[in-house]
Amino acid sequence: MGKPDCKTLIIGTGFGGLCMGVQLKERSDNDFILVEKADEVGGTWRENTYPGAECDIASALYSYSFAPNPAWDFKWAKQAQIHTYQKDIAKNYGLYEHIQFGKTVVSATFYDGLWLTKFSDGSTLSSQFLVSAIGQLHVPKTPEIAGAADFKGAQFHSAEWDHDFDYAGKHVAVIGNAASAIQLIPELALSVEHLTVYHRTPNWIVPKKDRAYTRLEKWLGKRFPSLGKLYRFSLFAQGEYFVWRIIQGKPISKWIGTQWVKSGLRKHIKDPELRAKMTPDYPIGARRILLSDKIYPALARDNVENVTDGIQGFTKAGLRTQDGQERVHDLVVYATGFHTNPFLKEIDVVGEGGRRLRDQWADGATAYMGVMTSGFPNLFVLYGPNTNTGHSSIIYKLENQVGYVLQLMDKATKRITVKKEAEAEFSDEMQARLKELAWSKVEASWYKVGDKVPNNWPGSALEYKRRNARPIWDHYEIS
Repeated sequence: MGKPDCKTLIIGTGFGGLCMGVQLKERSDNDFILVEKADEVGGTWRENTYPGAECDIASALYSYSFAPNPAWDFKWAKQAQIHTYQKDIAKNYGLYEHIQFGKTVVSATFYDGLWLTKFSDGSTLSSQFLVSAIGQLHVPKTPEIAGAADFKGAQFHSAEWDHDFDYAGKHVAVIGNAASAIQLIPELALSVEHLTVYHRTPNWIVPKKDRAYTRLEKWLGKRFPSLGKLYRFSLFAQGEYFVWRIIQGKPISKWIGTQWVKSGLRKHIKDPELRAKMTPDYPIGARRILLSDKIYPALARDNVENVTDGIQGFTKAGLRTQDGQERVHDLVVYATGFHTNPFLKEIDVVGEGGRRLRDQWADGATAYMGVMTSGFPNLFVLYGPNTNTGHSSIIYKLENQVGYVLQLMDKATKRITVKKEAEAEFSDEMQARLKELAWSKVEASWYKVGDKVPNNWPGSALEYKRRNARPIWDHYEIS
């Protein structure tokens, strides 16, 4: 194929892609291109602009270790400030000169030792290495509900918020009650005439204890960086030594977490019948543990109705539930999450011998160390299979993944691929360990595909760091 357009092509400019770009720049390796489908960096923090959007990992931990930000306004940063942080990273590290915007990837094919990536505009780029940094949470999942096309009101997904629609004083419905919904619902409840929340499976929701940082705290963080590092570690330790023990099923931690959630329910939800419906019947930690100070008070408001009956379908004016009752709505919001499986859902990735990644991952994605799958040389995945976390910051893991990938790239003169048997052994280890954790104790969640959990890492964050520190070279074929 000749000389490639660049040594490394990175797909996506969210936290993973930016981190990869920064680390390449820090090594004085400028032979890379970042491609982005939108017109600005940011990934999920560019896309999710719904009212109340904020992070559920504390800001001091949900940021790069090499770029601390003592100017966070809140303990849990709001969407706009997180996005500003990302844009500042791109600007300060000179990444914009490497980014091609408006580039939607449609396919990537390994041919004659190089990756040929095609875009929706018909253009192509060739590279020795291809890095997918598109993450797990970027394709909105909108349920198919009968009669949706006949509904006369507005409807959209929370990740595709229509800011031209004025919901103040309207009758609004929210379908869903997970991570996005519990941020969105309290904001809507303050402005709408009536809010109907359609929710079925309850979640374990612990108090967030959010607050604004004082000017003194910001000054101290800027003046004494070591204090910021100590604070960051304290946040890391809370997840590593408490929340992780809940997911492991440790009795004392489970009991403390369960009582913490139930105390909030008792305080705000006075109706015993509703409180019972909102109390999960599965172990805490089996689904994503959510954090909110506002959701229970919001659900208890006089202008909020909680509906736990299943939705039968749309009518022209609203929604009808399985009990036959119709409710009129001006707006229906789908707070229904994202397609997390299969990974790389929107890209046709073709490896050696014409094998397609979507076929190889049809029964659930696997990747050795979460970054590489056999038969696809020089392809690396950031935030890939079995790298998600339920208790810590994904940015902490991304930094470790990028360091690991750079070691693999350094080792390869022409190509590197993981051995099939090494990947299979790793996958077997992952699933065997995951069966012992809370995530495997429910029939279905966004973490699962059938009986497998292809998304999550089965160990602590510290174990992940240790295992990413140095590759086991015998597990790779290198030339």
